[in-house]
Amino acid sequence: MNRKVIVTCALTGAGDTTGKSEHVPVTPEQIADNAVAAARAGASVVHIHVRDIETGRGSRDVALYREVVRLVRESDVDPVINLTAGMGGDLVLDPGQPTKQLPGTDLVSGLERLAHVEELRPEICTIDCGSLNFGEGSQVYISTPDMLREGAERIRDLGVKPEMEIFDTGNLWFANIMVEEGLIAPPPLYQLCMGIPYGAPANAGLLQAMVNMLPEGAQWTSFAIGRDQLPWVAQSVLLGGHVRVGLEDNLYLSKGVKATNAQLTERAIQIIHDLGSSVATPDEAREILQLEKKA
Repeated sequence: MNRKVIVTCALTGAGDTTGKSEHVPVTPEQIADNAVAAARAGASVVHIHVRDIETGRGSRDVALYREVVRLVRESDVDPVINLTAGMGGDLVLDPGQPTKQLPGTDLVSGLERLAHVEELRPEICTIDCGSLNFGEGSQVYISTPDMLREGAERIRDLGVKPEMEIFDTGNLWFANIMVEEGLIAPPPLYQLCMGIPYGAPANAGLLQAMVNMLPEGAQWTSFAIGRDQLPWVAQSVLLGGHVRVGLEDNLYLSKGVKATNAQLTERAIQIIHDLGSSVATPDEAREILQLEKKA
């Protein structure tokens, strides 16, 4: 069981959720306001995507990241900033002509996915540790071993902590290989992502098996999407991990009750306290993860 728990709030993601809840932030100001509110509610880490202001769709625009990070850093709170580096891996194929790319494709190199990380130097950025059939239809997320090694090496050289996103057991296998090869600075940080079609299902036995595969000294977080998000807080803590909540993964506080990021953070902290554990402050999270605090 984990007695000192890092709480990450994943603020907005890139999914088609803006029409499903008025609380999903879109503009840089809204995303930064949500980050500040989550931090005031007790979040140790804020995980940031940005969205196109006109369409609400996920974006890789460095200027949008720059503005969100500026606003958070100039606020009266100091959460650990975790920027996604997963955008730019989407490939949508025509099933009848699989060499033809369809609208929705946004596929760039592993290094191009790090443009905002290069400029802004967050304390943490994500790296998605494998390719995945992403839900129904013909969308595939592409993250090859060559892309991953190249990206991990650059992230290491920038002094940023990679949060290795694990969507299935093969992803975990390869993440462990990168740790063995010295591409990941200690302690390695894993995010075990459960319930995303078609990766690892939100199954407690499978989570335990994945935890058993982690190398000695690893730090890890796990989350599950939708209605499993809040129960997964307890599941992760009981198995020795940290937790993630937020509107990227779940829009509801309870059945039919739409949540805010601050409310989800507060509920997670309540669950952690009910289990007899405490929540890490941002500086305690920095110490646990051995982060280099950015100016």
